[in-house]
Amino acid sequence: MTLSPHHLVMDRQHTAGGTPVPLDAAGVDGSHTSVACLDPSLTIQQVNQEFDRRFGTPLEDLCGRPFCDLVHPSVQQPLKQQFARMLEGKRHRFATEVITVGEDTTHTLPLTAVAVRGGHLPDVAAILVMLPPADGDSADSGVVVPRKKLLSEVDARILEGIAAGVSTVPLASRLYLSRQGVEYHVSGLLRKLKVPNRAALVSRAYSMGVLKVGTWPPKVVEDFVK
Repeated sequence: MTLSPHHLVMDRQHTAGGTPVPLDAAGVDGSHTSVACLDPSLTIQQVNQEFDRRFGTPLEDLCGRPFCDLVHPSVQQPLKQQFARMLEGKRHRFATEVITVGEDTTHTLPLTAVAVRGGHLPDVAAILVMLPPADGDSADSGVVVPRKKLLSEVDARILEGIAAGVSTVPLASRLYLSRQGVEYHVSGLLRKLKVPNRAALVSRAYSMGVLKVGTWPPKVVEDFVK
């Protein structure tokens, strides 16, 4: 749906001081979408009421804040890479899934970003970021476990090794543990993440955001390490 030229998604009371940005070029129904306007440094400059509701955060705490602070650490780097390609002029828009971090829970949500250029200038003047309205969330919308200190330092290194395909003996040598010591920690990880085997352990760790997306060798997000 394309908005009429005079339609403004941004409410003036929800800006950091600038003029609201028209979104007719984005083809988005702003009245039912959570929208934020970012400057080229990916700092939030404006938000609409739906965006404010989604994160339950006062305007003064949202505007001026880096947008990537609102997404889970496991997806921050891949998202920054997508934004970088946009700022380099390699794409006008992109769509992806992100894990947003709210006050009490995190959600896996579709995100659309659109570049806005000022007048005839080729450089990106702003980036519009759009998420589904908060009311669109449901019990099966992809809620993941909130961040908490799940792993010891040794657990984290063992999980990274398993995700990289390292077998028990070389993993034990790398961490100065016995083979039985590694197996003990693996059994503990299986219990913590409630999975039956190593393949499911890695899959579950990625789905929870414990392992960073788009990073090799695999790396555990530090927020989960005690």
